[in-house]
Amino acid sequence: MSEQTIFHPLRREIIIDSAALAFIGLAPAFAHFASLPIYMIEPMRLMLVLALIHTNRMNAWILAAILPVFSFLVSGHPEPLKMLVITTELLANTGLFLLLIRRGVIPFVSMFLAIGMSKVLCYLLYMLFFPWSFVVAEAQAGFLMIQGAVTILLASYTAFILMKR
Repeated sequence: MSEQTIFHPLRREIIIDSAALAFIGLAPAFAHFASLPIYMIEPMRLMLVLALIHTNRMNAWILAAILPVFSFLVSGHPEPLKMLVITTELLANTGLFLLLIRRGVIPFVSMFLAIGMSKVLCYLLYMLFFPWSFVVAEAQAGFLMIQGAVTILLASYTAFILMKR
């Protein structure tokens, strides 16, 4: 086994993890500077899906746990309670996807259901911990439509990459 073969997956993890941390760390500043609601494309979920598909399970679990904390430490967003909800959502997304793939569910359906079910969990936790006005603000029709489109794109990307393997 060559040295390149041994270190290639590690290089991929370092690249994806570094990109994830940079993207998450810079997203709030870029959103503020450009006046674009970057959060609507769910940057943490985007980076998690890239990690799930292009690295290993452990790396995905670690990113799911640290991305919200990293974002909070760097930018102050999201606030601590929302950070815990988002962390729970990303961990659920990871676990559900890995469970469904292991059970033989096709990649598109696995990612689509994992995102959808983790999003339902997120909104249930919002209803439990936040005032109703917050939940309504988080569930605006435009935001939900964008989340639906992002979910379909991420599930399609997952299917495209995993079906080639």
